[in-house]
Amino acid sequence: MQLDENYWDTRYHEGQTQWDTGAITTPLKAYFDQLKDKSVSILIPGCGNAYEAEYLHQEGFENVYLVDISALPLQNFAARCSDFPSNHLLHKDFFALTRKFDFIIEQTFFCALHPSQRGDYASKCAELLHNGGHLVGLLFNDKLNSNHPPYGGCKNDYTGYFAPYFDFKVFDECYNSIGPRAGRELFINLIKKQL
Repeated sequence: MQLDENYWDTRYHEGQTQWDTGAITTPLKAYFDQLKDKSVSILIPGCGNAYEAEYLHQEGFENVYLVDISALPLQNFAARCSDFPSNHLLHKDFFALTRKFDFIIEQTFFCALHPSQRGDYASKCAELLHNGGHLVGLLFNDKLNSNHPPYGGCKNDYTGYFAPYFDFKVFDECYNSIGPRAGRELFINLIKKQL
């Protein structure tokens, strides 16, 4: 299975977007509400319809960037948030990015990647973060699927990918997941090591 632009375009065209919650989820809203510096640079990879970015933008965060391999969710987002800077909407492959950020927000991108890419994902996140930058978000703590996205796993499966690059501030079961994901998520706050 080729998880390329065509694959994701087709999912959007056919409405096969079960990951789409229609709003920012509780764990990320609670985390964002603790951030005081609204000038920090934030990347949301595999952003989908990017309700997290919409919330951050409404709250006055100035340097939020979205990247998705499909143009369709970026177009959806631009229609909803017409005053969002268009040059912060990046229609490209996450792995082709080069600029650095203070935060990377994980929300269903990791589980959309084939498990063979998980090591590359962890390495790329570290590459894109400033020293001391944070990888924050949610990972499924559930087996899910083995032959198509979303791909699942558990904490023990995941920690080895991140340990070479990050210190683990939080890597625990999520206590405030939305109803359909309750008991099935891990909340992570990983800090890039000073390498």
